[in-house]
Amino acid sequence: MRTVTVPVAHNLPKEEVRQRMQERIGGLGKHLPAGATVEPSWPSEDRMALAINAMGQNVNATLDVEDRAVLITVQLPGMLGMMGGMIEGMIQKQGPKLIGMNKDRDADGNPQG
Repeated sequence: MRTVTVPVAHNLPKEEVRQRMQERIGGLGKHLPAGATVEPSWPSEDRMALAINAMGQNVNATLDVEDRAVLITVQLPGMLGMMGGMIEGMIQKQGPKLIGMNKDRDADGNPQG
């Protein structure tokens, strides 16, 4: 089992981040293989847990809302672990969309680069 953790910076109040995550998590399926299922839950106020089933694999993930970032941690079983780098890159690219942050700007909204 390989663990991938990706921080997604934000400058929003935690309440706003949680609301955006809840509103947008339904769109996660379009970034996964056809037939994938995603079951979100909130085991605590600042933690969203995801049970994902894709291509016959069960993947668990957590999204921990912190003051300046959301830490996305994904447990990759078996062969998916070998694709960890690619999956990490996808999370880095798509993760900011979950909380409505532009990936071309830093946590304070300033252009990067």
